[in-house]
Amino acid sequence: MNNSLLANLLAFYEEDPADPFNVYALAIEYSKSDLQEARRFFDILLEKHPDYLPTYYHAGAFFAAMEKIEKAEEIYRKGVELAQIQNNARAHRELLAAFNNFKDELED
Repeated sequence: MNNSLLANLLAFYEEDPADPFNVYALAIEYSKSDLQEARRFFDILLEKHPDYLPTYYHAGAFFAAMEKIEKAEEIYRKGVELAQIQNNARAHRELLAAFNNFKDELED
C-alpha cells in the first residue's frame, strides 16, 4: 500500500468525513491491505451514505470475497435497485452483471 496515498486519504476524510467519496476511497485503499479497516469503511458507506451508488459494486465484491454471502447478496440487490431508481443504466448493467456472476459462482 502507498503510505503517502493512505495518509492523504485519511487527511481528506478527517477534513470532511461527511463526503462519501472520502469514505469510499479509504474502503478501496484498505481493501488492498487491511480487510478489517476496509470492512469498517464499507459499513460506514452502506449505513451513512446509502445513496452513494459506486459503493455497491465494490462492497458486494468485497463481502463476497470475505465469504459474507448473505451480506454480499443484499448489497448487490440494493445496488441494482438504487441504479434503477437513479436512472443510471450503465451502473445498473454493471451491478446486474456482477450480481449474476456472484450467483453463478455460488452455484458452482
